[in-house]
Amino acid sequence: MHRFANPGRFMRVADRLQPWLLWGGLALLVAGLYKALLDSPPDYQQHDTVRILYIHVPSAMLAQGAYIMMALGSASFLIWKHPLGDLLARSAAPIGAALTLVCLITGSVWGKPTWGTYWVWDARLTSMLILLFLFIGYMALANAFDDPARGDKPAAILAVVGIVNIPIIKFSVYFFNTLHQQSTLFRREGPSMPPEMLTPLLIMFGAFTCLFLWLLAVRLRGEFAKVRLRAIRAGLVRRAETAGRRRAPAGGPVEEGAG
Repeated sequence: MHRFANPGRFMRVADRLQPWLLWGGLALLVAGLYKALLDSPPDYQQHDTVRILYIHVPSAMLAQGAYIMMALGSASFLIWKHPLGDLLARSAAPIGAALTLVCLITGSVWGKPTWGTYWVWDARLTSMLILLFLFIGYMALANAFDDPARGDKPAAILAVVGIVNIPIIKFSVYFFNTLHQQSTLFRREGPSMPPEMLTPLLIMFGAFTCLFLWLLAVRLRGEFAKVRLRAIRAGLVRRAETAGRRRAPAGGPVEEGAG
């Protein structure tokens, strides 16, 4: 993977994948929405409200995946000084924040008919809210300075430290007294969902993943453009300063009374 740490080589690969990710994601999204809204059966307890899970679950899983990607990119930047790691983290942060917000909103809408309230300070809900704050904090810290390079290291440290929240999110339903149900997908004995509900969920997860990776590639291209623009501006400033020094007249001390 070290050979892909070169930004130019990485973007050449990403450019080839972008059309496949976009059109594949849109195709999966159409198929997933059809099966989720029209083909899958209602739940015997939650009825049609259960269809929210086809948006809620993929957004929750990919929000955590985005943070893991951000933390790994930040760690590679701190340890090996790979600029791609920092750019990857900066690109993943706003997408992850948006996915976390979608997860929280859909969860609240789902919680009202299920629990009788939009929000409770449940362990899973609270840790997901903390995840949103971590994304926002990272973006705020990375862009807090006039010189973007000054925000790279403190933002990366925050991202790496915040990774401890991911296992808390995962295992909160097992370690704490919580209203949130336990995992129905990643179980030792296999998923507990019926196939007619599991299939559209997996299709929607594939759609969200493709579109996430496509958005990540688009944002990476934007981050690369910003870096190039800053380098061009810095080069122009250095040239102007050098030219100014060359044009400056060579002067010496003026002797009083000379003339």
